[in-house]
Amino acid sequence: MYKHVALLVRKDGLSHEEFLDHWQNTHTPIAKEIEGVVRYQQVLPADSDAAEFDGIAELFFEDLEELYDALGSEGSRDYDPDRGKAKEAREDVDNFLALEERPRLIGEEIVEKDEVDGDTDGLYKHSAFLVRKEGMTHEEFLDHWANEHVPLAREIPGVVRYARVVPTEPEHAEFDGIAELYFEDLDALRAGLGHESSRDYDPDHPKAKAPREDVDNFLALEDRPRFVGQERLVKADDLER
Repeated sequence: MYKHVALLVRKDGLSHEEFLDHWQNTHTPIAKEIEGVVRYQQVLPADSDAAEFDGIAELFFEDLEELYDALGSEGSRDYDPDRGKAKEAREDVDNFLALEERPRLIGEEIVEKDEVDGDTDGLYKHSAFLVRKEGMTHEEFLDHWANEHVPLAREIPGVVRYARVVPTEPEHAEFDGIAELYFEDLDALRAGLGHESSRDYDPDHPKAKAPREDVDNFLALEDRPRFVGQERLVKADDLER
């Protein structure tokens, strides 16, 4: 499965509430009908005052060419700038988004753990937008991530789903990848990943401590945006519901 992940920042002058209202009630009905979209999910911030972004929009496609066709790429032989809902959605983003502050990534989703059979609606998710450590190639980064870090991260207490998003065109991507850790509730997320507000957080828990220590081996931490939020499933043709 391929997906387009957009970190959203609201347009100057809009409150977070006004942004959410436009996103949910005006943009969403358009976006979920974009040609080729088989799944559309949103991540709403758990704490909007502390979040780096106002939300995350994720559009899934079965085929990479369909993604490029729908969202616009000069490399797509079938891209039509006047195509139906895709054009309508592109035009609407100017009404509520600060486009120059919207990092994006197109990548392939690789599921490393899934105890919920793909049904992520209502789960809490920690999305980490990864940048490799200086001196490391993208290929070296991917190798360490998949073979050293993944076995540690999927054992973090409370994790019910773990997915990686690997860029399809790393030379043009803003990030080297996205790590997505899902939890049943916010306290489980905070306990697993470390947060002083969680009564169950144990900084010395071996299965939580090991992945935290390993990030220094392959990530430039100061360049890693993160987002904690609750997932909202808007469209899911790939799920039997």
